Amino acid sequence: MDADLDALRAACDRALTGHGPVRAADLLATIPPDTAVDRYGSGGVVAELEAEVAGLLGMPAAVYLPSGTMAQQVALRVHADRRGRRTVVAHPQCHLFLHEGGALERVQGLIGRPVGDRARLLTRAELDGVAEAPAALVVELPQREIGGPLVGWDDLAAQAAWARERGAAAHLDGARLWEAAAGYGRPPAEVAALFDTVYVSFYKGIGALPGCCLAGPADVVAEVREWRGRMGGTLFGMWPGAASALTCLRRRLPLMPAYLERAREVAAAVRELPGVRVVPDPPDTPMLHLLLETTPEAFTAAVVRLAEGGLWTWQQAQTTSDPSVLKTELSVGDATLALSIEEIRSAVVALAGT
Repeated sequence: MDADLDALRAACDRALTGHGPVRAADLLATIPPDTAVDRYGSGGVVAELEAEVAGLLGMPAAVYLPSGTMAQQVALRVHADRRGRRTVVAHPQCHLFLHEGGALERVQGLIGRPVGDRARLLTRAELDGVAEAPAALVVELPQREIGGPLVGWDDLAAQAAWARERGAAAHLDGARLWEAAAGYGRPPAEVAALFDTVYVSFYKGIGALPGCCLAGPADVVAEVREWRGRMGGTLFGMWPGAASALTCLRRRLPLMPAYLERAREVAAAVRELPGVRVVPDPPDTPMLHLLLETTPEAFTAAVVRLAEGGLWTWQQAQTTSDPSVLKTELSVGDATLALSIEEIRSAVVALAGT
């Protein structure tokens, strides 16, 4: 069935989520033919991207890395080594704990300490339950695994202050900072200013080739750059991803408010449908989760019908603790904007079997 779905996806000319199906030709088109190449991450478009991201985030420096997993582990290791501490405090559903195979502990020798309820946002008050001296607090904006909600602005500032008051670093997992900034109605630099270091991704909401930047004080970034080399991340030529990131950042960062508006329009259009629940409602950022009362078999059948009509939705839905409910993640992008609200509503009706 997966091969059949792949063929259907390739034939679709419209998509419900993100910027549409990822196609090599589209990604290659984001690399200008006159791109200035780097050498082992030095010079060329890599340096141009690093300078632009540092400026956007209001940070003294930034370094380009091939993956967010590498960027965050290295940044946290630098913070921990400088403080002589090993504990990293974060929400139970953060990327570090869920999707990196225990690398924080097994590769970096750090200790992850989950704090708070896995189904809710972490609050400043919950941090008071941490008695040990942490190396760093990691805040993920938005909290993707629970639908993309944002910590309230005052509480966010208080969490960062809690870390600094205890001699710890405040680190932002800003894989979707571009979307979070739109949700707060503040420029990315104002959000980043609360933190010591910030990681931002380029292949998610920005839609570029894989890659990311880690921004912060010049001395911290210099150490991260050294660790990038030690971990095999300083490739001979890093220019394709950097050039794609620069192109897509300039194109799509200004569109984040429009993506957010469309996410809220989608929520308004589907929240009253039988068997459909929007999380969070209304969305805080240009992403949301749809909880659908349906079965995997009925969902897949609806995906196929919609794809045969030229609209791609999802390869599959995620299961939940309730066997009668499936979960999908809708990230709003160019493809979502290109559809009418009625087309989106009709697709959700079909997927929910209502």
